[in-house]
Amino acid sequence: MFVIVSREFYKPFINMESHWLNYIKVKDSYGRISRLLDAPFIANPGQPKTVERFDLSFEGVGFYYEEEGFEMKDLTFSVPEQTVTALVGSSGSGKTTLTNLLLRFWEPQAGNIRIGEVDIREMDYDYLLSKISVVMQNVILFSDTIANNIKVGDRNATQAEIEEAARRAMIHDFIVGLPDGYETKIGENGLGLSGGQKQRISIARAFLKDAPILLLDEITSNIDPVNEYKIQQAMSALIRNRT
Repeated sequence: MFVIVSREFYKPFINMESHWLNYIKVKDSYGRISRLLDAPFIANPGQPKTVERFDLSFEGVGFYYEEEGFEMKDLTFSVPEQTVTALVGSSGSGKTTLTNLLLRFWEPQAGNIRIGEVDIREMDYDYLLSKISVVMQNVILFSDTIANNIKVGDRNATQAEIEEAARRAMIHDFIVGLPDGYETKIGENGLGLSGGQKQRISIARAFLKDAPILLLDEITSNIDPVNEYKIQQAMSALIRNRT
């Protein structure tokens, strides 16, 4: 009898623990949403410039995270147009930071970043983003159809263009093998798909966007050999004639 009563006695405390964990999650989510809503808008220049060439240059770039003690000083290098450049370094050395700086997710504290000799701050922001495709290690997919997830690369794309991008990304055969094909709905962040399948959908987006600059961030990390082979095949075609 004592054991039965004691179990009933502890139930509210167990529920309290569950509610407390949910509260922590909600609080953390609220904090991230608040930071996003409070983030300043990127102001476009009065007379935005465009570019004809797509070589890249970092000139004396400085950036730091005060809270993490990370500091990048006087970084200078150039990437010729339509060439492949690999940035190699240990985790936390700043490789992803360079991607965020080029996309203007963060602003450098010093120096300039140029595309075709034009400072990226002198370009219309939407124009800048239209010239860059990104394939990241952590793929962001939405709770929607596979077709609409690929269409993120180009909202005006036709079904034929979506399917061609998927073929080039080596994911078409998998998609048409699903009961609903391209209209198959996937869960948030690609729930139900493998890491390699999600990555190839991201590559299909890049094919569809067809931007002259391509950024890749450790896209084959933690991918099984079969998917890695298909991704490498797709990437060989994707990087052709791009910076």
